[in-house]
Amino acid sequence: MWRQMGQFSVRAAQALGGALFVTLFGVFVLQVVSRFVWNRPLPWTDELAVVLYVWIILWACAAMVPTREHVMFDLVWQAASPRTRRVLAMVGHLLLGGLSLWALPACWDYVSFMSREATPVLDIPFSLVFLPFVLLLVSLVMRSTWGLYQAWQGRDLQDAIEPEDPA
Repeated sequence: MWRQMGQFSVRAAQALGGALFVTLFGVFVLQVVSRFVWNRPLPWTDELAVVLYVWIILWACAAMVPTREHVMFDLVWQAASPRTRRVLAMVGHLLLGGLSLWALPACWDYVSFMSREATPVLDIPFSLVFLPFVLLLVSLVMRSTWGLYQAWQGRDLQDAIEPEDPA
């Protein structure tokens, strides 16, 4: 049951990310056509493209990109012993998760404060524009908690890129 819920949530996150990207692409095409074909630029397309871009980047980082696909220091990691990898993983997860948890209240305060302001053309509250950053922080706390547990158990300490099987 938990596995099915996890698979459903991954598919839902990917579907939302894909829908956001398709929407951004459609807005971009409409912007280009209206500007260069009809010679009548639409001001709302610029604004919506920027908002969608922010959402896509933060949503993908928070919900779509697996932890192993994020930037890491492979040279240091591959040269380290399993015990050192365990310590590095635990320190990294403590730092990332701890700093994200520490920043969460202030970021939420800022995002809720920004509900007073809105985008100039579409009148979208800035709290909605910046909400994915809060979701990113929550995601980082949850991933770091899970990663800390995994490292404590001595799991998931192999190389980021497994060598290819010569056979």
